[in-house]
Amino acid sequence: MITVSVAAMGQNLKGKEFALWPDGPLVASSDSGDKATITVFLPDSKRATGRAVVICPGGAYAGLAFQHEGTDWAHFFNSQGIAAIVLKYRLPHGNWEVPISDAEQAIRTVRRTAKGWHIDPNQVGIMGFSAGGHLASTIATHSTELAKPDFQILFYPVITMDPGFTHKGSHDNFLGAKPKKKLEKLYSNDLQVTRATPRAFIALSDDDDLVLPMNGVNYYMECYRHDVPATLHVYPTGGHGWGYRDNFAYHLEMILDFKAWLQSF
Repeated sequence: MITVSVAAMGQNLKGKEFALWPDGPLVASSDSGDKATITVFLPDSKRATGRAVVICPGGAYAGLAFQHEGTDWAHFFNSQGIAAIVLKYRLPHGNWEVPISDAEQAIRTVRRTAKGWHIDPNQVGIMGFSAGGHLASTIATHSTELAKPDFQILFYPVITMDPGFTHKGSHDNFLGAKPKKKLEKLYSNDLQVTRATPRAFIALSDDDDLVLPMNGVNYYMECYRHDVPATLHVYPTGGHGWGYRDNFAYHLEMILDFKAWLQSF
């Protein structure tokens, strides 16, 4: 079991990759060659705060921006004493249950391995970018028990599946080209926020013409309406997909905003 073999390595994990489903996935993918993995970056034990973040890169549910929306964040989190677990989730090809099952399993794995990784099972969050932000917000609003995160971090997220406001590629890849309206509503995550939704950090650019800013803004408004602690940062420029790239004009401001939020709870 992953929870035994990985935990045995303890704090020596620095960019080690492991199969998420060593005994086979709970939900089969139409692409049998697409395997889910987690890449684990643990901070030095002396700096460890007990907090961990499962990171879901974006890519319109058609691919994964694994570096600047994934592994490039490891040093930042580890320097804050936070474990970073980058999830390579399987692509849905119209079957939304595939990536959802992977993200839920990643959080369960972190919690089940918490002791060996010096992680507090009550401080496990999820982070997502673009379509990965849709996946992260899906887990934050739909998942329960061991799979429910304690906080969420969303960068320029796809939130809604409403055809009028969603990102069409993400919508079609996640639900299929002609899904039922009921499914579109179910996975429009702004409509799924409740008082039990975990606190949120949301960041995006005002000039994002790929994923409309109202995705993240509406999600923030629903968090506010349901008394969910949330913060929203809208940067004047930057477009879409900047991740950890330092050529983003507001990279330093974003890092300071993000650090302040992480230190606020």
